[in-house]
Amino acid sequence: MIYSMTGYGKAENQVANNKKLVVEIRSLNSKSMDLSVRIAPQLRSKELDIRTLIAQRLERGKIDLSIYYQDAAQGENTATFAPINREAFAYYYKELIALQQELGWTNHQDIVSAILRMPDVTKVQDCGDVSEEEWAVVLQTIEAAIVQFNAFREQEGTSLYQMFSEKLDAIAGLLAEVEPYEQSRVEKIKTRIEANLEQLSAATQQAIDRNRLEQEMIFYLEKLDITEEKVRLTNHLKYFRETMDNEESGVGKKLGFIAQEMGREINTLGSKSNQSEMQIIVVKMKDILEQIKEQVLNVL
Repeated sequence: MIYSMTGYGKAENQVANNKKLVVEIRSLNSKSMDLSVRIAPQLRSKELDIRTLIAQRLERGKIDLSIYYQDAAQGENTATFAPINREAFAYYYKELIALQQELGWTNHQDIVSAILRMPDVTKVQDCGDVSEEEWAVVLQTIEAAIVQFNAFREQEGTSLYQMFSEKLDAIAGLLAEVEPYEQSRVEKIKTRIEANLEQLSAATQQAIDRNRLEQEMIFYLEKLDITEEKVRLTNHLKYFRETMDNEESGVGKKLGFIAQEMGREINTLGSKSNQSEMQIIVVKMKDILEQIKEQVLNVL
């Protein structure tokens, strides 16, 4: 079974008569763990513990974690925003206006954004440490959100599995279509070579070493033979399926490597296909393989 890196999970828990805790987890695909955390001020002291827990349980992806308290009656977020220190804002505003007049600076559109970056203008209120009882509720809520999140990933992984299976079947079907053209291609090549030889003068034809000619023709036809490529591509298709079926999460990179090897064999087929019908089949294979590669990036 494979899992998608795309996921969503949400869990809530009542922590007071008029307040509830909400945990939301979202993720997109990423080559490694890219964790962004937004948590209520009360939990700042526990941020490292929260990050460690999420990193251990969710493995990989661009993950956004939000933990906030919500007013149960009004449904509004509480204690999650940094209040503006009005005195500090007013002080910096007066100083910058004075500096503007002194220097003759006419552009004052960026004054507000500059002030908001000044020290102590926005400062999170000291809400104190969370109690042991409330911390236990936080962990329970995070765990519930992780369960939902992983269930979402599994559901998306099932859809990816079905898509990959269909694409692999399509490539296998196209590979089977190559065989009739492969047989006729050899005969056409032989006929063309013999026709070209007949156009030579009688003296030249007599001077040709027939044994050497046969050897060169066999060598040339062996260079165009695609039996090995067909066998290797078939094995790669099989290995891709086995990897999806038998291995746990964390196989996205491995599937990507297998897809790269499939691409090598398809490209070799194309380079050896000197027949338009075969080249059309190879183009179709490449198109399907690109769709596989695109979706493999989303596999955990």
